[in-house]
Amino acid sequence: MRRAPAYGDPMAPRRKDTPPPATGGTEKEVLVGFLDYLRSSAVSKLDGVDEADARAAAVPSGTNLLGLVRHLTFVERFFFLGEDTADWKATFTCGESDTVPGIQAGYRQAVAEANAVIEAYADLGEPAPRAAGRRSSPSMRWALTHMIEETARHAGHLDIIREGVDGRTGR
Repeated sequence: MRRAPAYGDPMAPRRKDTPPPATGGTEKEVLVGFLDYLRSSAVSKLDGVDEADARAAAVPSGTNLLGLVRHLTFVERFFFLGEDTADWKATFTCGESDTVPGIQAGYRQAVAEANAVIEAYADLGEPAPRAAGRRSSPSMRWALTHMIEETARHAGHLDIIREGVDGRTGR
């Protein structure tokens, strides 16, 4: 892993922050607008990162850029597509065949499929899709709100890790 430039280094790569989204006025438009804003920020943290840096453990737990985006893909598929996973911890781990472009494409595909499902909901109080064998499912409203929280938390992790890789900051 390359050493990040020192704090305040004028030569550090910077990206202008993207302001929060201007959304429509409905509840669904606001929730999906903010979720898409966070999704875009999260997946963009892999832009321009080489494979070694994307996989480099940033903290003792082994958390890395590629694994975080891979995990978010599984969470999208769970809450919006009704797909389950046997081992949530394993969703943070990438195999040798996983690549930055492949993980990004998989995440974008999961988001597109999730948005198609979300779009079909006229009533956010209706249950979100649930994985086979699960007895109940939260409402689509709860699933959207939880995904905003989940994606924001991991986008923050991605921000910090990416800054440690090459000094890049911003959304």
